[in-house]
Amino acid sequence: MMKETRLKYIFLASSAFLLIVMLIMSRNAGISCDDVLHYHQSEAVYNYFATHGADQAALQTPVNHLKYYGQSFDNIVTILIRWLGIDDVFGFRHLMSSLAGWLTIFITALLAVWLLGYRTGILVILLFAVSPTFLGHTQNNLKDIPFALGYISSVYFTLKILLPEKRVRFYEILLLILSISFTISIRAGGLLMICYLFLFFFICLGYRYFSNGRIDWSDTLKKLMILILVAGASFFLSILLWPFGLQAPIKNMFVSLHFMSHFPGTFREIFEGRTEWSDFMPWYYLLKYMVITIPLVVLAGTLVFVPFIKRIVSNGKTLAWLFLVFTIVFPILFVIIERPNIYSGWRQFLFVYPPVIVISATGFSYLLDFLKNRYAKWILFAVLFVLAIHPVRYMADNKAYFYLYYNQFTGGLKGTYGNYETDYYYTGQTEASKWLINYLETNKIGSAKVIATFPVDWQFRNIPSVKTSYCRYEERSQFDWDYAIITNRYIPPFMLKARSWPPPDAIHIIYADSIPVCAVLERKSKEDFLGYNSLEEHRSSDAILHFTEALKIDNSDEMIFYNFARALYNEGEFLKADSALKKGLEINPVSEPILMYLGNISAARKDTVSAEKYYKELINVNRKYFDAYIELAKLTEGKDVQKARQLLRSCLCIKPDFKPAIKALADTYRKNDPEIAGEYDKLVNSIK
Repeated sequence: MMKETRLKYIFLASSAFLLIVMLIMSRNAGISCDDVLHYHQSEAVYNYFATHGADQAALQTPVNHLKYYGQSFDNIVTILIRWLGIDDVFGFRHLMSSLAGWLTIFITALLAVWLLGYRTGILVILLFAVSPTFLGHTQNNLKDIPFALGYISSVYFTLKILLPEKRVRFYEILLLILSISFTISIRAGGLLMICYLFLFFFICLGYRYFSNGRIDWSDTLKKLMILILVAGASFFLSILLWPFGLQAPIKNMFVSLHFMSHFPGTFREIFEGRTEWSDFMPWYYLLKYMVITIPLVVLAGTLVFVPFIKRIVSNGKTLAWLFLVFTIVFPILFVIIERPNIYSGWRQFLFVYPPVIVISATGFSYLLDFLKNRYAKWILFAVLFVLAIHPVRYMADNKAYFYLYYNQFTGGLKGTYGNYETDYYYTGQTEASKWLINYLETNKIGSAKVIATFPVDWQFRNIPSVKTSYCRYEERSQFDWDYAIITNRYIPPFMLKARSWPPPDAIHIIYADSIPVCAVLERKSKEDFLGYNSLEEHRSSDAILHFTEALKIDNSDEMIFYNFARALYNEGEFLKADSALKKGLEINPVSEPILMYLGNISAARKDTVSAEKYYKELINVNRKYFDAYIELAKLTEGKDVQKARQLLRSCLCIKPDFKPAIKALADTYRKNDPEIAGEYDKLVNSIK
């Protein structure tokens, strides 16, 4: 008893210490892309309620689809920002995100205490403390971390209500309602918790019947009525801060659930050394990301758990462990089987990490009991300490980039570079922006135009003389700017591995674990931009002069060579144009505009072999470059009409409403089967 009391104080002290550390560390957090998007949506939600529904901006989100998110935590934080007049908006958001992260950890630890005692609860806290990916997201992810909080809290109070055969306490019912409603209010997928609730209720019912040979129907009906009340109240509370949900509560809840399960927005990211679309990732995408980013010490604990399963389930809480494992396995199996559109690693599935931590901590706790020899226990502690060094050292050296962590399976972040995504959240732009602001002030530069690969309006909000705008890195020569802030997101793997990014003339580079995540560029000349303007204004001879000068200053930008070639072709200088395109392709072998242009040029010259080669390479680089399918099918049709049709059908499998592909498919039937061609023509006309 004395030992357990001592462990309780250690548990509380370690929890409090972690809270303080996490709140302090939140000041290091960068502003992520989701941070910006969801804050703007939360402002629109606030205005919706402030104007009693007159301001409909929160319901008009055709590009980012944010009306389908409940995002209640974002909305609550913005309400506090408005009511309290907080100026440092993102600093406060990050503080609140860290608080939600700590609550997730604390409730997970309470669950472990309830299952096995304070020692396991302490292990939970320690394992979370050496989990860079999770801790990184607690700093600035106001969507996935609060969802994880609601998920584990719902699991905890579901177990507390359904497992004991005692009278249910009112406060536990209230906490379960708040937990489930909070989960649903973040994402409609939180409805899963209601499904879990009833599923586990009937499992408990069946288990008791087979164990005791009877069912207490009076108690069972009371609990069932309580669960119906919990489900109804949770659903009602979940839509209170969600404008879209309030329009048609039941219908729109399921519209949102279906929409989020079939999310239309797809993204390209690096996985296993090549760039691929998020809806074409392999079945093991989620599992692999978890395995290479969860610290080895946590993975080791989950493995240790397995041989003790028999002993663990015999402690009287078999159903609790079954349910806990189910809350991890079911979502992962769902992803493997259904193959939904997932991206950005496993951040959307961070909610399974708290149960994983409980499993891992339990494994170590039982191993400690199994090891009777004191020296064997010290060896175990030594092994745990060694395994924890890698993530702890990484966090100590990269305070603003916890979420970029990769474990020893990939050789850490250095071994990952160019093979998997790193700063997909654009957090490096915050540090880069601070540096550039200081640079402009130090050098007394009064005004400037700054582009960035994700908007940095907030960072430069207090400097009206600096105008900011968005620009993709490969298109930088086509925009008017003085300084550029570029993250390594969407940089081709070839360029990352070859260290051709960042450019050698970058005036500042932001590093995480010795690899560049963001760079600041200073423009030395605007000849490239002037050349592009001349080209667009059909002044090709002027464009050639500008591009010639631009390439004397910067010959590392493939788009300058591309636009230079366009101007040269317009002026009939075909050999020089070919040379320019080939040089551009040397810089970036996967440059899509250059590959398409070379294919079109080869096709125009009747060089079918070369044209097919370029189109096929382009489709290999980007399976969604739909125009390449059309052109390749045209070249193929004369030789093999079935192959041409297959190409067009492959295109339509990816984008069923792509009119040019349907028209091209109709044309392949035009002579031999006009009836089928007519059916395709009708289909084209039916698409708006």
